[in-house]
Amino acid sequence: MTVAHKPHKTAPMRTYGRRRQLAYIFYIMKQLLLPCCLLLSSHCVSAQSDHLLKVYGEVRMDYQRDYRDGTAHKPNSGFKGKYLNFELDGKIVDALTWHYRQRLNKAHKDQSLFDATDWAYLAWQANSQWSVSAGKQPVNIGSFEYERTPIDMYFSSEFWYNIPCFTFGVNVSYTPNDGKDLLTAQVCESPFNTPDGDMYAYGLAWTGKHGILNTVYTANMTEYKPGKMIWYVALGHQLTFGKSRLQLDIMNRAAQGHAFLFKDVSVIAEWRHTLSKKCAVMAKMTYEANTTDSDADPCVYAGTELTRLGAGVEYYPVGNNQNVRLHANACYSYGKNSNPNGTVQPRQLMINTGMTWKVTLMKL
Repeated sequence: MTVAHKPHKTAPMRTYGRRRQLAYIFYIMKQLLLPCCLLLSSHCVSAQSDHLLKVYGEVRMDYQRDYRDGTAHKPNSGFKGKYLNFELDGKIVDALTWHYRQRLNKAHKDQSLFDATDWAYLAWQANSQWSVSAGKQPVNIGSFEYERTPIDMYFSSEFWYNIPCFTFGVNVSYTPNDGKDLLTAQVCESPFNTPDGDMYAYGLAWTGKHGILNTVYTANMTEYKPGKMIWYVALGHQLTFGKSRLQLDIMNRAAQGHAFLFKDVSVIAEWRHTLSKKCAVMAKMTYEANTTDSDADPCVYAGTELTRLGAGVEYYPVGNNQNVRLHANACYSYGKNSNPNGTVQPRQLMINTGMTWKVTLMKL
């Protein structure tokens, strides 16, 4: 699956004092700038013509209102810094590349730099068909909504908010001769692993591009507790008609001890239409239900049945450049969420507007 499209999830963030925030950012920049400087010095004696290093930055800031039962939920209202990301891509030799993305606004749970690292991996392109990657990577456990870059997501399913999707592992990928399909096998740490645990996930993924139809199918077997497995099957479909795009994701989750089909599901549909180079509109629906009595699903709790409806608009004010984007959207959710700390709550109205900018900081 294409790593660049994988999402990183936003976990509840701690509150840091201004000095601690600045010290943390300076620390991260120090860690990142040193290897950049070393690469720059090595580039001076390099005869390669391709880019040895690319450095990107992206920021998103929103103003949002969260109403629950008609009453403003103040902790989740007001100006919010949503994303502050720093991404590097580089090449060691032609067939061996490295990729790294750090979230500068995510807290560290155990003082490890990797807590806020989305991915850090090496990729080896053995030939035109076979490739291998190893390191911290996305878990192949979803379809189109799951793969979307989070900075481009305004509201999502409860599953999307709660699935930890970056862990250490190994991918082996195969591309058939026509290049229209990508098959990937993966072995990695379970996204539900604990510091003292030893749990794993095993996945298969197929990404296809065939005319107006694109597909992302994944099947995954994951330990949610030591020795206990939950199975995920996600079927993602995308149809493109001119300037319109329609996506439909269907996910089924099942574990030992309850029915395997249609008892724990998510259905996500999104329509997007490009009005011009400067403007696009979208509408989205999510439906999630877990009618089991099992605790096997840590993302959508048993007893949950939630629906979310919303729509939005994007506007790009700087010529034909889409690196600066303004957005506005609203969504409403209803039903029942058995997780008292869940992100999507019944009778919740979210109104959101904001700005995103993405810049290339360096190319060597």
